[in-house]
Amino acid sequence: MNVMYALISVLVVSLVSIVFAIPFLLKKKISSKVLLFLLSFSVGVLLSTVFMNFLPEVMEHSHGIGASLFILSGFLVMFILEKFIHSHHQKKCEKNGCGHSHAYHLAPINLIGDAVHNFIDGLVIAGAYAVNVTLGVAATISIIFHEIPQEIADFGVLIYSGMSRKKALLFNVMSAVTAIIGTVIGILLIDKLHGFIDFIIPFAAGNFIYIAASNLVPQLHRHCKLKDTILHIFAIVLGVALVALITVYGPVHVH
Repeated sequence: MNVMYALISVLVVSLVSIVFAIPFLLKKKISSKVLLFLLSFSVGVLLSTVFMNFLPEVMEHSHGIGASLFILSGFLVMFILEKFIHSHHQKKCEKNGCGHSHAYHLAPINLIGDAVHNFIDGLVIAGAYAVNVTLGVAATISIIFHEIPQEIADFGVLIYSGMSRKKALLFNVMSAVTAIIGTVIGILLIDKLHGFIDFIIPFAAGNFIYIAASNLVPQLHRHCKLKDTILHIFAIVLGVALVALITVYGPVHVH
């Protein structure tokens, strides 16, 4: 049953790539306030998922330095992935300039990075549902809400790099499919690789902490007006409240 939940969840996550690209296909811009709300809400959801769900699960089943190293590895893998993307982007800019002339140089790097990120998200979904349904739902919601601004940004990069809107949507969908592949592989690894769950949950915790603290919060600090700050706080608290409700009232099916 949990396998079915995992597959349904990753399909929903993958559909985010299509749904949130529609405004671009219609040639409409997404309001900056809407994006700021989504970013703030995502911060609340990601961090509360880590501290209310992932870390309690880790502390319950792990009692050594291993779990700490797995958390750190989740943080460092995301850091290295982003450094790889940014360094290649910078080299292409230095060589070709950062205008539209470097069109199909930036796009492949962006797509590769996004595909790897989505693959990791798929592994996390499989591992979370293997523990229990509540953890799986919390992880899925966290992934969805950090995927929304990411997919919007990625689609914008592909358009900026010179791709047509339809082609950019097609490549974004292809990149999103790696999340499904990650979930399927994760499901297979759960049964065949001893200790996979003990690794993937703390790894996901480090992953989510990096995304919230390194990617999202710095974006919020760029908007310091009182109205923006109130919006940020409200959205973060709303994200925390959502995860708290899922944690307290969600179904728990122990693996």
